[in-house]
Amino acid sequence: MISLKSLKFYNLRNVDSIPQFEGLSSEKKFELKVVANVLPFRTNNYVVEELINWDNIPNDPIYQLTFMQKDMLLPRHFNKMADVLKTNPDPELIKRTANQIRYELNPHPAGQMTANIPFMDDELVQGVQHKYKETCLVFPSAGQTCHAYCTFCFRWAQFVGMNDLKFATDESNRFQQYLKEHKEVTDVLFTGGDPMVMSLQKLKLYIEPLLQPEFKHIKNIRIGTKSVAYWPYKFVTDKDADGILKLFERIINSGKHIAIMGHYNHWIELSTDIAKEAVKRIRNTGAEIRSQSPLIKNVNDDPEIWARMWRT
Repeated sequence: MISLKSLKFYNLRNVDSIPQFEGLSSEKKFELKVVANVLPFRTNNYVVEELINWDNIPNDPIYQLTFMQKDMLLPRHFNKMADVLKTNPDPELIKRTANQIRYELNPHPAGQMTANIPFMDDELVQGVQHKYKETCLVFPSAGQTCHAYCTFCFRWAQFVGMNDLKFATDESNRFQQYLKEHKEVTDVLFTGGDPMVMSLQKLKLYIEPLLQPEFKHIKNIRIGTKSVAYWPYKFVTDKDADGILKLFERIINSGKHIAIMGHYNHWIELSTDIAKEAVKRIRNTGAEIRSQSPLIKNVNDDPEIWARMWRT
């Protein structure tokens, strides 16, 4: 039986309100808060209530996947922030210390802010990467957050409130004009963050223009998202759920292919009734669900986990 659930976020400010969090040792709580003052922390009530086994902390894989661990920071960085929190927890000092550490963490690997960003009319096309001939990545500005943050995320700089580290479109139609002029592009990948945090109306603004005849060279639309794992209600009971599925159907009916890049990291994310229903509803539109995942220590570094995820 699928029941309604309202989305509730947990972050550094209200993590202590998670009932299950009370059962952690004071040391574990402090370690999380040290790291979460540097790297972004966000989870939600679905992840907390339905995916994590709180009797298996800290070894539970989804806990490891979504809750900060001490070794996510180098010892010198961890100790630097820990000392500030212990001796002088002034908000401005915490922020300044966090930013100093962040700039030492390679916030944009592989030159994300400079490499592969195309030009049009002698100006950068913000929020677009054209790394491969046939494929463009689009980073919608309204999709630069997630339903929960993964501890392995290499795009953490999108979420820490430092505007000079953020990479996103400027909400104009420049990326669409760029795609219109580059007929060699057949694939568009909407990524983030997570585009599926956007409302249906926002999502339409990005996708619907690509269904027009002048974009007939665009054959494949992909959406990179963890929503199918971290908030499957998006496709089942949320107010935009039916509209999103109808949008997927429109894409298929226009003759294009759509793939939801599910980013599943563990079979547990596919095990709940709501997750299964989300998969069913998405597949019924004609959209494909694909998955890609890194090998993550303490999460899925076991061949049986991968085998079971494949069977699931």
